[in-house]
This record gives sequence, structure tokens and C-alpha cells, in this order.
Amino acid sequence: MPKVGMQPIRRSQLIAATLDAVDQVGMSDASIAYIARIAGVSTGIISHYFQDKNGLLEATMRHLMTELNSAIRARRDTLPIDDPEAHLRAIIEGNFDDSQVSGPAMKTWLAFWASSMHHPNLRRLQRINDHRLYSNLCGQFRKVLPQEQARPAARGLAALIDGLWLRGALTGQEFDSRNAARIAFDYLAFQLGKAGAGD
Repeated sequence: MPKVGMQPIRRSQLIAATLDAVDQVGMSDASIAYIARIAGVSTGIISHYFQDKNGLLEATMRHLMTELNSAIRARRDTLPIDDPEAHLRAIIEGNFDDSQVSGPAMKTWLAFWASSMHHPNLRRLQRINDHRLYSNLCGQFRKVLPQEQARPAARGLAALIDGLWLRGALTGQEFDSRNAARIAFDYLAFQLGKAGAGD
């Protein structure tokens, strides 16, 4: 019988092992047996907590999404509510947080995006993540732009964030968070300039 309080510890251990496995060999070769070996547990433990590899990937993605939300919230919690530009910059910075651009995180996100096209549970998670980003951006843009401008501005910034992240992930080099943020900030300044110009 497992010890009381062991479940969250064991789940965290297995999620960390999944990130390591994907980083080392990629998602297709990160078998349950390989992940179990990294975690130092039996394959039965993984089945007990997650049922199968897809369940483990879903839990790992929920973990990365929670870290993403925490990175954004930590930046936004210190800001005045009536400064939409600062909140938009915080959302940008949170998406390029270290928790999202480390090698294991980037490789796992890429594997998740590919797998989400074939698995309904993962596709639902991806839609939630996409909607959350767009909704947060749009909510801030609407404070300074008319709705018909706020929506495309939010879509454009969401696409730019994802695109910068993806291009950075595919270089195989250390992600340059500062440069990515600077490019996104330039786009943000352009969109906010429309409000000042009355366009």
C-alpha cells in the first residue's frame, strides 16, 4: 500500500522523467519502459498513475501549462490594473519564461503539438491553451483599441509569440528570450500606436 501523500510526489517524479526522456530521445522513443527507467520505478507505477503514455503526456502538458500560467501571473500580479501595455508585455515575457524555453520543455511542447492532431484529449488541451492566450491578449488590447482592431491585434500577437517560440525551438540552440521579446514588443508598440493615432 502506498504511503499517504506519495501520489503528488510520484506524479511529479514521473512528469520530470518524461521531460528528461523526451529531451534525450524524442517522444516516439520515450517509451513507458524508458521513462520508468529514468524515474527509477516499474512500468506498473506509470500505468497506475497515468494509464498509458498519452495519459502521461497529457499530465506533463498540464504541468507545463501550469508553469506558463504561473510565469505570466507572477509578472502581472505586481502591475497596476489600468496599465494594459504593461500587462501585454508581461504576457509576452511569461511566454518566453525559462520554464517554457528550456530544452526539455521546448521538445515536449513540440511533441505535444504534433500529438494533439491525433488525440482528442491533447487537442482539447491545445485549444484551451490557445484560447487562454488569445483571450488574455484581446482583453488588454480592448482597453486601448476598438474591438474591431483589438481582435486582429490579439491574433497577430498570439501568432507572433508562437512563431518566435517555434523558430527558436527549431534552431537547436539556446533560446534568445530577450530578442524574441524585443520583436514582440515592437509589434505591440505598433498596434498601440494605432490608438494614439486614432486609426
